[in-house]
Amino acid sequence: MTDVAERVKSIASDVFGVPAHKIFPDSSPQTLERWDSTQHLTFVLALEETFQLQLSPEETERIRTVGDAVRLVEEKIQVTGE
Repeated sequence: MTDVAERVKSIASDVFGVPAHKIFPDSSPQTLERWDSTQHLTFVLALEETFQLQLSPEETERIRTVGDAVRLVEEKIQVTGE
């Protein structure tokens, strides 16, 4: 697992109140009880703050699983050259 994936997993664990070992790439609002629209925004804000990114509304909507979040953050980091 990449460093980005580990950090996203840790953020998801904190935001959704689930132990990190129970967070998987396919974890989603259907599998994480506390992942609702409000917590989704909290998750996105935490990603932006942690990785010093800004996500558009369209990108925010693309995050449907933890794996989606990892892929999006990795894409954004490559584009910004970090």
